[in-house]
Amino acid sequence: MDVGALSRTRARHPEAIAEAAARRVRRELLGDSGRLMIVAADHPARGSLGVGRDPFAMANRADLLERLCLALSRPGVDGVLASADVLDDLLLLGALDGKVVMGSMNRGGLAGAAFELDDRFTGYRPEDVERLRFDAGKLLLRVDYEDPGSLRTLHSTARVVDGMAERGLPVFVEPFLTARDGSGGPPRNDLSAAAVTRSIAIASGLAGTSAYTWLKVPVTENPDDMARVMETSTLPAVLLGGDTGGDQEAAYEKWRGALQLPTVQGLVVGRALLYPPDGDVAGAVDTAVGLL
Repeated sequence: MDVGALSRTRARHPEAIAEAAARRVRRELLGDSGRLMIVAADHPARGSLGVGRDPFAMANRADLLERLCLALSRPGVDGVLASADVLDDLLLLGALDGKVVMGSMNRGGLAGAAFELDDRFTGYRPEDVERLRFDAGKLLLRVDYEDPGSLRTLHSTARVVDGMAERGLPVFVEPFLTARDGSGGPPRNDLSAAAVTRSIAIASGLAGTSAYTWLKVPVTENPDDMARVMETSTLPAVLLGGDTGGDQEAAYEKWRGALQLPTVQGLVVGRALLYPPDGDVAGAVDTAVGLL
């Protein structure tokens, strides 16, 4: 990965990014299989760089880009989700032709910040996704009933869903019910069946239309609850990966079961596939594709 070449192009020819976006070969969101396999890499934009025991695993951009390009080259991988800086690099590298490109929209809820749940839209706007000919947007919706910032996030999320729908662009909403434990620690996502059920109901009812809304949901802490939880909505859904805690096989098993549910269309997974414990990115990606 020639980081110097990327940097020189950015410095001397910043217009090259828009030109690459304009000539990018596009595809339908869903291919013939009707399933989606998206690799996610929007974590760094909210200061979340850790994987496993390495707090800065995602901080090396050349390494991250190499892993992304390898993942995107594997059969069955449909596309990528990332913030603008990462997608711009991938455009310059010519890695996005024929791929689904999904722009990350709100990264204002910086990991560990006091304002973490006031998750403002500091990434792609609907007009950016449209202008760059990308295929979808994604937003994170964490709701803490005790945190006023959650209401601002909820309201702005609804307007962004409206903006995407006005342009006929899909938007993937990743909802969680979240709470702090009172000790001043970071907010924790509640993966109980009750919490995930409520979060899906809230996300599904946002905005003036749900026609272009997809859900991006976690597997519940007890995977056996997923069938009942997913009965909450008819919106199409994908499963997110999250931190596997190093137990890759357990993650595969959780996804395998949930992928059989009628509204679940695929996977959007990042760290678990880009930074597997054994370092075999191609093997991790191929295993995940095989689950679809």
